[in-house]
Amino acid sequence: MNDTDGLQRQRNEGERRATPAIARLTPRQFAALARLGDRELERQCRTDVFRATGPGGQGVNTTDSAVRMTHLPTGIAVVSRESRSQLQNRQRCLEKLREEFRRRSYVPKHRTKTKPTHASRQRRLDAKHHHADVKRLRRRPGLDD
Repeated sequence: MNDTDGLQRQRNEGERRATPAIARLTPRQFAALARLGDRELERQCRTDVFRATGPGGQGVNTTDSAVRMTHLPTGIAVVSRESRSQLQNRQRCLEKLREEFRRRSYVPKHRTKTKPTHASRQRRLDAKHHHADVKRLRRRPGLDD
């Protein structure tokens, strides 16, 4: 029996859950995930429901309205406890997952190097020295000249 069988047996017995392996996805794959429908996205997630904490009093303390969704293929987890409605929190979790997928699908623009070359630095310094010489020649002759 290998290690994965033991993890599967523990999961079936409800003792503990193994954390999913985070997949290395390309930005294009994250963009495809962001375009999934609600049902398909929810099918790929593990949903945990729990009691929210914080302000709201009896309406919050007595209902399991907070929702945590974990996208199993990627391991991304989001939590929503803004509303007292579990259905609204589920929808908000799906929106948060899509926002995260969109954020990860962004490819930063390639930046070209803007460091000046050695020759251009030298030209600038030569021009500064020349300008300093011109200004020094404009001065009144002093005792030290």
